[in-house]
Amino acid sequence: MRRPIKKKLKLRPDHRYKSERLEKFINNVMLDGKKETARKVVYAALDDIKTKTEGKDPLEIFEEALRNVGPSVEVRSRRVGGANYQVPREVRPERRQALAMRWIINAARAKNGGPMAGFLAEELLQAANNEGSAVKKKEDTHKMAEANRAFAHFAW
Repeated sequence: MRRPIKKKLKLRPDHRYKSERLEKFINNVMLDGKKETARKVVYAALDDIKTKTEGKDPLEIFEEALRNVGPSVEVRSRRVGGANYQVPREVRPERRQALAMRWIINAARAKNGGPMAGFLAEELLQAANNEGSAVKKKEDTHKMAEANRAFAHFAW
């Protein structure tokens, strides 16, 4: 029997931009429960984006980055007759957003030698322009799904 669908927690929008998606992003940046530190990092990154793009709305760039990084297909392991197959599956919108946020944050954390806010701003700008590590991760995921398209009939 399948497990029941969990009720989704409704987040309050963040203080500055009134965006629920940005609040979710802040929660993903947060380490060890230090939310105020995470807020400072994200807001500093958005301020940095605003100065680098000559006053463009940083929230639009943030949304564009999430759209560009979110994968549409991924591979999931499936065991059939003693063999494991990588079966391509479509990604649900909530998971697409979660993966995009995780990949952007991990790409920013992978860089060292400077402030996190600067790296996060740089990664968001690159993602909005379809460049950078997070977009490369998405393209690799799509290539993997394309390479395993022959096993799509194993999808459940």
